[in-house]
Amino acid sequence: MRVFFTGGGTGGHLYPALAIARALVRLEPAVRPHFIGATRGIERDILPTTGFPHTLLDLHPLYRSAPWRNWRTATGLAGGIRRVGSLARDERPRLVVATGGYASTATLAWALMHRVPYAIQDQNSFPGRTVSFFSKWADEVYLGFPEAARFFGARAAARAVDTGNPIEPPPLDRGSRTEARRTWDLPEEITFTVLAFGGSQGSAALNALVDGWISAGLPSQVGIIWSTGKAHYARYASRGTARVVIRPYLAPIAEAYAAADVAIVRAGAMTTAELCAWGIPMYLVPLPTAAQDHQTANARVLAEAGAAQWIAERDATPAALGTFVRSMASDRARHEAASRAALARARPDASRVIAERLAALLHRGERAR
Repeated sequence: MRVFFTGGGTGGHLYPALAIARALVRLEPAVRPHFIGATRGIERDILPTTGFPHTLLDLHPLYRSAPWRNWRTATGLAGGIRRVGSLARDERPRLVVATGGYASTATLAWALMHRVPYAIQDQNSFPGRTVSFFSKWADEVYLGFPEAARFFGARAAARAVDTGNPIEPPPLDRGSRTEARRTWDLPEEITFTVLAFGGSQGSAALNALVDGWISAGLPSQVGIIWSTGKAHYARYASRGTARVVIRPYLAPIAEAYAAADVAIVRAGAMTTAELCAWGIPMYLVPLPTAAQDHQTANARVLAEAGAAQWIAERDATPAALGTFVRSMASDRARHEAASRAALARARPDASRVIAERLAALLHRGERAR
């Protein structure tokens, strides 16, 4: 059974598609995923390492600040639809699974035109333009945030399912944070660990914020695991001490999650889903340039749930960050309440749940034949 998976441009769209595809293959070994993305997205580098067959289309995003360039967008979309059609002539897919981003537009347009069933997984609390448009005709829509349902039309909302975001779940036996701190060689007197990172590429703004906080002096019982991003590491490497562990990149990141009491991060959907699954309270600094400001929407939802505190990047100061950390480190009741609130939002089995629903759609198609 051939299934087209489409989504990319950023890791926030691509990695959920990969997680779902792997879960679906585990459940239905006869399924053969084929990934469709864009030549200028992260999928160009990631998909060749996955073992999945894939096709990259010459697609362009909408040029909102330079609309005269959108002829490239239209031309790329038309060419992309034709390319998907040629792939389907070899073997028509039984189903299309989309995870958003402009990389999925051509494949969804082809599926709609040729009446191929499709399902959409949306990661954020505020759906993107591609998801919003194509959700009207989707067989099912899987929500990373249940709050997103209110932004869909009646037809899409009726087919929306609160599954959470597909992530790699924490191990059943996580061990203690004390044990995890030892793997990072943090001193025994450290009883509270802060994890800070700005995504795989790092964040200049978050790095400057963390650096300013460290410069003011860490509380005596606090240590930090700080991932700067490869491009920023040389600038901050000298700030490392016994209590300040600095890495260019965290892989596997589970080892850092296991040691962390709180996290200082952006408000991307997949990052916050992982932190919720680990029960780690968050200090969120949303990326101000994110499409449709969806990271701020995510941050607000998590703050309202009690799992996070958020602050706009323009207002974020080392002093404000220090106040948050001291409060969490000194008030265990507050910390435990935030941890419970994060766990209440967690959906560690999202990949399996989505795969089961996709399998049902596939078998429904078999019966219809």
